[in-house]
Amino acid sequence: MTGDADDDVVRRLLATTTTWAVVGLRENPMRPAYGVARFLQQHGKRIVPVHHHQPQEVHGEPGYARLGDIPFPVDVVDVFVNSSLAGEVADQAVEIAAKAVWFQLGVIDDDAYQRVTGAGLDMVMDLCPVIEWPRLGPAAG
Repeated sequence: MTGDADDDVVRRLLATTTTWAVVGLRENPMRPAYGVARFLQQHGKRIVPVHHHQPQEVHGEPGYARLGDIPFPVDVVDVFVNSSLAGEVADQAVEIAAKAVWFQLGVIDDDAYQRVTGAGLDMVMDLCPVIEWPRLGPAAG
């Protein structure tokens, strides 16, 4: 299942979602989550930093320790944590009724994929929205 998300799912998530909780995001420009969050913001998405050990404001948005602490609906939970921790985050995404879970490059958990899609959420695994945007984003040909 890795890296083979349905193009229609990726296209829909990039085009129709607004609020992306970025799990693993903190104020560190050297981390991939920081750049991806900035990219999403520049393309009209509201980003919500989520970091269990160090919640902090990033790109002008307040941070939260857990998905369940976010006081408003989340469309996509974008996961930048180790694969061994990703399943727990995916389960939290189901609990908060997110519309989708997006596991970043290298984040792979086939069991979590089954749980998330079985709960009716869209799921993308082992892909990056920054890479997919030119091919499938709203302005893509």
